[in-house]
Amino acid sequence: MKKPHILVIDDEPDIRNLIGDILEDEDYEVSTADSAAAAHQARHECRHDLILLDIWMPDTDGVTLLKEWSTTGELSCPVIMMSGHGTVETAVEATRLGAYDFLEKPLSIAKLLLTVERALEAEKLKQENIDLKQYASTIQEPLGSSQQIQQLLEQARRLGQHDTRVLLTGEPGSGKETLARYIHEHSARKNGAFIELNTGIITSHNAL
Repeated sequence: MKKPHILVIDDEPDIRNLIGDILEDEDYEVSTADSAAAAHQARHECRHDLILLDIWMPDTDGVTLLKEWSTTGELSCPVIMMSGHGTVETAVEATRLGAYDFLEKPLSIAKLLLTVERALEAEKLKQENIDLKQYASTIQEPLGSSQQIQQLLEQARRLGQHDTRVLLTGEPGSGKETLARYIHEHSARKNGAFIELNTGIITSHNAL
């Protein structure tokens, strides 16, 4: 499994290196940047799964950088803000711009790790939800306007209302999968995953 890649942006080398060491000990992959310019370069070089962003930096402050990413559509992963001089107004503004959370310095290691874990999990669930919606939008309904097709669809909708097993048979290309998806979309399980299984690969050794 690919390690989550975290970008730590902080102009203080001791804090930057400490956070990097802590995260690497927890089996995260870590990149660091000491300024907004270095952060731009780091983001250009690879994709990150999470960003830890300090507010006070010498060239551009973290809130301005977050606003830039938000307005240009570059906020592609969770951002956790950090500051030793933050205010409630700053935290509210950062959250409004899309920050996942706000951590005060000196950092609590336990809180840091918990917030990172929750942010990554929330992003994973968000992406899974997007994938499911995209998957659902690609579902095709059986084509045809004949009386036989309409009767078949009506029967499929009725079957979807019952918690029962359905066996569909037919020649290859006859639309079994499309009809199976149609039944699934009209069942109580429509918000769950539709899982395809190629029975041709099942043998007596892996059937269980």
